[in-house]
Amino acid sequence: MRASQFFIATLKEAPSDAEIVSHQLMLRAGLIKRLAGGIYSWMPMGLRVLRKVEAVVREEMDSAGAVELLMPAVIPAELWQETSRWEKYGPELLRLKDRHQRDFVIGPTHEEVVTDIARREIRSYRQLPRHFYQIQTKFRDEIRPRFGVMRGREFLMKDGYSFHASYADLEREYCNMHDTYSRIFSRLGLGFRAVAADTGSIGGTGSHEFHVLADSGEDAIAFCPDSDYAANIELAEAVAPASERDLSTLAMTKVATPNRTRCEDVAIFLGVSIQQTVKAIAVMHEADGRRDFALLLVRGDHTLNEIKAAKLPGLDPFRFASDAEVEEFLGCKPGYIGPVGVGANVRVIADRTVAVMANFVCGANEEGFHLTGVNWGRDIGEPSLVADIRNVVAGDPSPDGKGTLQLCRGIEVGHIFQLRTKYSEAMKCTFLNDQGQPQVMEMGCYGIGVSRIVGAAIEQNFDDRGICWPVAMAPFAVVIVPMGYAKSDAVRTAADELHANLAKAGVDVVLDNRDERPGVMFADWELVGVPHRVVVGERGLKEGKFEYKGRRDSEATMVPAAEILEFLQQRVCA
Repeated sequence: MRASQFFIATLKEAPSDAEIVSHQLMLRAGLIKRLAGGIYSWMPMGLRVLRKVEAVVREEMDSAGAVELLMPAVIPAELWQETSRWEKYGPELLRLKDRHQRDFVIGPTHEEVVTDIARREIRSYRQLPRHFYQIQTKFRDEIRPRFGVMRGREFLMKDGYSFHASYADLEREYCNMHDTYSRIFSRLGLGFRAVAADTGSIGGTGSHEFHVLADSGEDAIAFCPDSDYAANIELAEAVAPASERDLSTLAMTKVATPNRTRCEDVAIFLGVSIQQTVKAIAVMHEADGRRDFALLLVRGDHTLNEIKAAKLPGLDPFRFASDAEVEEFLGCKPGYIGPVGVGANVRVIADRTVAVMANFVCGANEEGFHLTGVNWGRDIGEPSLVADIRNVVAGDPSPDGKGTLQLCRGIEVGHIFQLRTKYSEAMKCTFLNDQGQPQVMEMGCYGIGVSRIVGAAIEQNFDDRGICWPVAMAPFAVVIVPMGYAKSDAVRTAADELHANLAKAGVDVVLDNRDERPGVMFADWELVGVPHRVVVGERGLKEGKFEYKGRRDSEATMVPAAEILEFLQQRVCA
């Protein structure tokens, strides 16, 4: 490839609305161009990166035994209505009508479509297992698209779906995909971690997320450095304290705390540790025309885990109570609420840590006042329910008992699910087993955010000059930068010869034959992030040498011309 035949559109400055490094650098390097909010055109340079990622994903999926197909992006609403996701999915689902006023959706995911294929095509256990996958554009109408391709509305995704005669065989394929995904991200040169995760809106009984580790990641990950335990913070278990509840040693006292509504401010005002305070969160559960009010109690320095809370009996689903509802059930404005003296119509659900606290501080259900020295059993009845409802924090015991937890940030780029029979049962996707009896298929689901991987890789690989691609993802592996290509016959001949030899050897190489100053060419290719650069100049040719510099190298190296081809091949393969 010659640069004069390609399209290079770099920028010195990123647009002001580009918030994170990957968004800024993808725009500056000319990888993408914004068309609308959360919708981008992939320019030639960016498309080369995207295709590199696709190729690795496709190779590993094929090697793992999956079969590629391509399903429609536009899906009839009837399929989504069969699984009730038409009503449940919410405004992220882009719905539209055709000229006959029939309802359709633009697919954000394809469980319904692939299940419809399976129920039409698979009749016998002899046809199982089957694993279908596609690499296709999806659309989710994000309420606030941001961060470029990291949280766009339109994105490229690999989604795969497996069908099985037994749960045991689903587990086998799930492990196969766990290993396959690990190979994919390793081949792409990414630092990643697989973590246990919540199944979310996709559903099922078990899942793992794959996260590229980066400080800019939106997801918090809990892991134990002394073991293999790792989980998304939404799922990570906060182990119950090993200690028993302390004895009550203080009398309950009502104390004026004017204008102090946050636990931090109350603790400072009273001169106590924030760990001695209890935070009450008022929530509502509505079902069958009933409204159930509950108080969720967590320690003052802890935060509520909404995913865990939503799984509790009688709280699925829940919403936060309005100020008017708080006053209706507790007779008090928010900021001063607590569990003492509440009516029988208020459920009190305590986090495991709160359940063993004694002599704690909480709201008095009276504006401007808190209670100190509060104890279970004496001042307040035992909680209606004790459960793990908080986010873990660094230093918490690891659930596997092998150390303590640490936290890091990650960008989710892959997710695998054991769907079990959620979709196959709803859509009557059955087969005849070896007894000749109809049986519902077990299903797995496996997704990779192909376009998101590009952004995530940049968040992990950049410096003040631009992108530092892992070679497996780079738009080009090697760039040849000749000094005076149009002016020097010797330089032009040497550069052309090296370009031809590298291309013949299968190296993905670009020759920058543009009529630009050396500084411009160097800056462009450092911004784009090509891993290996060779400079061809008259001075070096007189000495029989080329100048080589790796993208992360601080200094250049002079390499004999006779050795340059083998030298570059070794670097690229490494």
